[in-house]
Amino acid sequence: MDVKFPIGKLDVPEHVTTEHVQEWLEKIGTYTTRLREAVDGLEDEQLGKRYREGSWTVRQLVHHIADSQLTMYQRLRLALTDDNPTVPPFDQEKWAELPDNELPVESSVRILEGLNERIVAIGKNVTDDQLKRVFTHETNGEISVATKLAKLCWHEEHHLEHIKIALAN
Repeated sequence: MDVKFPIGKLDVPEHVTTEHVQEWLEKIGTYTTRLREAVDGLEDEQLGKRYREGSWTVRQLVHHIADSQLTMYQRLRLALTDDNPTVPPFDQEKWAELPDNELPVESSVRILEGLNERIVAIGKNVTDDQLKRVFTHETNGEISVATKLAKLCWHEEHHLEHIKIALAN
């Protein structure tokens, strides 16, 4: 197993269907329950574990998941409401060092509960035409709503697996 990409890299189907979207939304909809099962009641020592040398800690991962989902959610909404908006990147390494990353992970789990509920509500109502709408990322170029929905799901699953690996070590 590639510890850096334990579930593989993001792989978006060429033609995203409503079935793909529903599969992603089911995972997003159950994510915080599964995340809680992994992190509830952990001691500081466990929250400080890493899935590989030089990686983020479990605590940093949980906060990063919330940061990234929030950013991707905003980009999703922009793509659905604006005409190909341009969005900036964010420096996730610097974000991981900000002082709010020392808070209990519960603060980020609560953010994810509401955020994922809203992502699912949008995703359940997205049309085929809306799946083709795009935004332009300043670094990565044009990204479709379909790709963003796939990444919203994949990103959470990717890091949940990192957390499980860290806690098993």
